[in-house]
Amino acid sequence: MRQIVLDTETTGLDPQQGHRVIEIGCVEIQNRRPTGNHFQVFLNPDREIDEAAIEVHGLTTDFLSDKPRFKQIEQEFIDFIDGAELIIHNAPFDVGFLDFEMEQTKSENQNLAQFCNVLDTLVLAREKHPGQRNSLDALCKRYEVDNTHRTLHGALLDAEILADVYLAMTSGQSSLSLKEESAEGAIGNLKERRLDPNRRRIPVLGANADELLHHQERLKEIEKQSSDGCLWLQLEAETQGRAV
Repeated sequence: MRQIVLDTETTGLDPQQGHRVIEIGCVEIQNRRPTGNHFQVFLNPDREIDEAAIEVHGLTTDFLSDKPRFKQIEQEFIDFIDGAELIIHNAPFDVGFLDFEMEQTKSENQNLAQFCNVLDTLVLAREKHPGQRNSLDALCKRYEVDNTHRTLHGALLDAEILADVYLAMTSGQSSLSLKEESAEGAIGNLKERRLDPNRRRIPVLGANADELLHHQERLKEIEKQSSDGCLWLQLEAETQGRAV
């Protein structure tokens, strides 16, 4: 099975506002093994780059001024990914940008769906770890993938990191199983402890109406500001869903 782990860097957040792809990075996996083959290209977007985007990836208009346009590398890119399964974190973002680029060239290539199926690792991570942070950095920490060498985002670098995360996330996690077995063994050696039936009851203080209102308002602020949403609200929704 041939898979291509893909990432892009862009001038901004929305292709419908004229933003463009400025870097494509791809890493090839064959039968769950990285082959060492990769595709990387920097692109001239023919427009200014948002300052917020430069802070993320460090790519400037001057650096990209002598790079090719997407139309010039389009067929080489298609040839590299054709027939593979694309592995992308938050796939709608990258797919949306690349489909937009194909539309601009007026070629016979209409969209990525012509050539590839797409697996979104963000969706996969949310299914495996509901209610938790599932950004690429969070997954690196969870699966012990070293990303300390990354000071700025880069399409090829992030694709290489995502390849390691994807393989760890879908491998069954034997290393974590060993840790769990060791923990179970340690628990088995613990002596049973019983609580004193005459112990003082611990007082429980409930929140009043104003405190509950402020709490909900704060959760809504977190929901708006966080890219992964508010974990507490997600947990509440899941709990209510199970109760129903």
